[in-house]
Amino acid sequence: MLCMVRGDKMSRIGRKPIKIPENVNVTVENRQVIVKGPKGQLSYVLPEGIDVNIDNKTIFVTRQSNLSKYKALHGLARSLISNMVVGVSEGFTKSLQIHGVGYRAQLSGNKIILNVGYSHPVEFVLPEGIKATVDEKQTTITLSGIDKQLLGQVAANLRAIRPPDPYKGKGIRYSDEVLKLKPGKTGKK
Repeated sequence: MLCMVRGDKMSRIGRKPIKIPENVNVTVENRQVIVKGPKGQLSYVLPEGIDVNIDNKTIFVTRQSNLSKYKALHGLARSLISNMVVGVSEGFTKSLQIHGVGYRAQLSGNKIILNVGYSHPVEFVLPEGIKATVDEKQTTITLSGIDKQLLGQVAANLRAIRPPDPYKGKGIRYSDEVLKLKPGKTGKK
């Protein structure tokens, strides 16, 4: 009985309407959603069974049936379209911090040069659409872009160059990441 009641509900995220800001233009052509704004343009191909309706500067995402594969894609499609609207109007930022003695980062064109305890500096090439800034202490990297997925992937790839050490905390971490440091070994008494 409980399954029947839950099965009739639409996705809570999927049924939320998306407000379109004044400076953003959204069009749907051949199952492709194109979002243009002051910061750029993004596009997304709708999966089979998911439809988009635009009415009075509001986007509604619907699904064609209650099959589980369409239910799974309903909320995902709505979130991706919402992220596109926010990205082209405001953009996204992600900040990473470098901890460790002598650890630092430098910006050279579209490359970030990291000195993070290896015998050689590590060069990280930024993909197109992602911009970076490094503070004057060379310990904080701020990434910005309009594509939230690409920005998150670039930040994860940068962090993977030198993940935080679980004992001392040295390495590259997200600025909002909280580390729980492990206690080291203690000598015999």
